[in-house]
Amino acid sequence: MEDEAQGENDVAGSDDEVRDELPEDLNASAFVGPYVFPNNNRRRVPGYLYIGIGAAMVLARLVAGADAVLVNGGYLWGGLALIAIGLYHLVAGWNLDVDERDALVAATIQVGFPVGHASAQLGWRGLASRPTWRILLYSAENPPEKRGLVMVDGVDGSIVDWFSEANPEDWSDLDGDLTQ
Repeated sequence: MEDEAQGENDVAGSDDEVRDELPEDLNASAFVGPYVFPNNNRRRVPGYLYIGIGAAMVLARLVAGADAVLVNGGYLWGGLALIAIGLYHLVAGWNLDVDERDALVAATIQVGFPVGHASAQLGWRGLASRPTWRILLYSAENPPEKRGLVMVDGVDGSIVDWFSEANPEDWSDLDGDLTQ
């Protein structure tokens, strides 16, 4: 009975044995210096691979003929599906030309108030998966009197949408001091 329980613990393993980890270019905790967000155009590489493998599958089906046993209609449909997925990867592989600093500058100009704290997040919009920076901004006063949200296109830097408002958050319990 104890041997079975011990065996189950061995199967589960310890945290030291976990082998999953982020690729070096995505692991921000081990990086010193300014972080460069990975470019979206990396989607094109698997796109070309899918198209190539899909074309090879379609070609194999056409060469083998209708009487082939191992290369059947599934090769044709699977190859066409891979080609379609590959084409989507090529369309969605936008080049991210605007980094978060450029997006913050565009957002600051758009809202029209001096910015104190800000946060940037990269998201994607539409079926073409176009990269878009979402910038949350607070004014520079202590406590902030205004806040805004600006969406900046990651390809050309244009403003997609924005709004700003008086800050509705209640800071009264902090007695005007945010340095706690």
